[in-house]
Amino acid sequence: MPDFIKNPWPWYVAGPLIGLTVPLLLILGNKSFGISSSLRHVCAACLPANIPFFKYDWKKEIWNLFFVAGILIGGILAAQFLSNPNPVEVNPKLAAEMAGYGVTDYSGLIPAEIFSWPQLLTARGLIMMVFGGFLVGFGTRYAGGCTSGHAIMGLSNLQWPSLVATCCFMAGGFIMANLILPYVLHL
Repeated sequence: MPDFIKNPWPWYVAGPLIGLTVPLLLILGNKSFGISSSLRHVCAACLPANIPFFKYDWKKEIWNLFFVAGILIGGILAAQFLSNPNPVEVNPKLAAEMAGYGVTDYSGLIPAEIFSWPQLLTARGLIMMVFGGFLVGFGTRYAGGCTSGHAIMGLSNLQWPSLVATCCFMAGGFIMANLILPYVLHL
């Protein structure tokens, strides 16, 4: 397997490839790019309930479910066959800061001291995974889409709500990383 497949691609290659999905989807089928809507499509297909939010023709959006399934399968295949055996490289300044919070294991793709099954059963784990997951789901619904939908599709279509949503996503990420996460890691 060539090395360029196993290593991260530079932004100037990966960014345009991601960006080219927008015109490709629009030209090939007048489709909008976004991931969060796929959960709605799954619920509409699987829930026989009489909930108005799920009463629409979800079959017209089945391509989105195949797209998300492709992401899942691609991720599994990449983890299985294209994994880099070297430990994840972390900036020394970040590693020193995270060591202050007790996070030192970078042997996997994510720090085991934060994201593991034993950690899920702690106060910190419940806050980060359960409450955080609820906030992400609520925010996605409230904003009318996820980061990929707004930042990639909405901004390229010059939609004002997507600009506002993307700015709020970024501000929320900065606040979380710099103000809330250090507090939660001290729990």
